[in-house]
Amino acid sequence: MELVIISGRSGSGKSTALHQLEDLGFYCVDNLPAALLPTLTLQLEREQYQSFRGIAVCIDVRNSIDDLRQITTVIETLPETVNSQILFLDAKPAVLTKRFSETRRRHPLSSDKYSLPEAIAHENDLLISLSQDADLVIDTSDLTLYDLRAMISARLGSPNVEGLSLLVESFGFKRGVPSDADLVFDARLLPNPHWESHLRPLTGQDSAVAQFLENHPQTQEFVDDITKLLVRWLPAYAESQRTYMTIAIGCTGGQHRSVYVAEAVFRFLQSEHRRTQIRHRELSTMVTA
Repeated sequence: MELVIISGRSGSGKSTALHQLEDLGFYCVDNLPAALLPTLTLQLEREQYQSFRGIAVCIDVRNSIDDLRQITTVIETLPETVNSQILFLDAKPAVLTKRFSETRRRHPLSSDKYSLPEAIAHENDLLISLSQDADLVIDTSDLTLYDLRAMISARLGSPNVEGLSLLVESFGFKRGVPSDADLVFDARLLPNPHWESHLRPLTGQDSAVAQFLENHPQTQEFVDDITKLLVRWLPAYAESQRTYMTIAIGCTGGQHRSVYVAEAVFRFLQSEHRRTQIRHRELSTMVTA
């Protein structure tokens, strides 16, 4: 049985993720007391629930503090037939504050004791063990509701298969490094198409930009070195029980160089890894292999 435990800070998109997993065929439960997780899994192993692909439950700070502290122990007591993974959603504090201000919803920890920013920070402290144990962490700061649904479908939409699920992501350093990146490569050493006026409005997906970059030998050398490193070390990451990895490639604006290199790395990985996706953060696109 497949079990996805969704957690994360309030306002990060947990409800959206849960609804998307429901659309993907999961039996979904929101705000489940963590102590009831073993009972729920046993109940749903009965024949009348076999039509569901698996179970998705949301466990967060609405649980008691004692239950949150015991969540790792609870997961370890699940039957061997349960294949569990933790999906942790998060966002930058400023983004979470803005979301609560816009929706005017009350934060679960808001009180006379905690202001909204303090409640957001305290929530992070309470969930630190879950975030550290998570199989997949998604920073939703720059994602729309539709982006998040697409990412959930791309990364969790297919039944579990052996091997790493890889995401190749381009980004712009001027907007910060993706917080969920596992490996980061800096493409700013390559010639910048931005300074060519006819290339400035284009992206690394356009043939004119590709031709410009390919006219410089260091571009292919840079791509080759990244792929060689991945060939050498991805098997070791897989052997260390990793399920998901994000390979982030950045340039200044995330429009030209990082997009081109990410596309090249993605094409290389497609032939070796079934579960490979590409996302251009600044272009807001995702493709699944």
